[in-house]
Amino acid sequence: MNTHVRQIAFVITLIAIPVTAWYAVFSPQNAEIHAAMLDIASRQRQLDRISLMAERIPALEDALSNGEELVRQVEAQLPRRNDVEGVLESIWQIADRNGLIVRSVKTRPPVPSSVYMELPLEVAMDGPFNGFYRFLLELETLPRITRLSELAIQEAGLKVRSNTADLPEGSVATQFTLSIYFADTVPTLAEGGGGP
Repeated sequence: MNTHVRQIAFVITLIAIPVTAWYAVFSPQNAEIHAAMLDIASRQRQLDRISLMAERIPALEDALSNGEELVRQVEAQLPRRNDVEGVLESIWQIADRNGLIVRSVKTRPPVPSSVYMELPLEVAMDGPFNGFYRFLLELETLPRITRLSELAIQEAGLKVRSNTADLPEGSVATQFTLSIYFADTVPTLAEGGGGP
């Protein structure tokens, strides 16, 4: 009997050693291996994204240089402060050419921005609707940047007296804000993007 107890104890010990080793050693190591594999997979995905970004860098550099060229083109359309009167003169010539009568112009204070200034003008003018439409079309083709906002158009009525001219049938009275953009100083990007 004593032998049987020893044999049972020996068998229990033989079974307990691998079970204990499984729970104490192998199971935690498996969990660590699994966590390490997940970490490696995550880092590999990050490396793959970085590789894709690195492949796109030449395309981004081209897009950046194209963007800088577009900025230079826009800046070339910005008159200097002393050229704003010439832009205004061209706008009034367009209005006159299309049979419009400028009733009033009120200048608001210039609004500063990063590399340009905006000069808003409150304009009221009368004339034939077709003339006003042609005025808008010609305003779009100006080589300088302008913006028209707060537009209100009303029918002027028959033979309305405005300044010194009679307005024909189908005339309109318009009020709008015309913004002229100009460069207060020469931007560094237009000078070539660098300092001295």
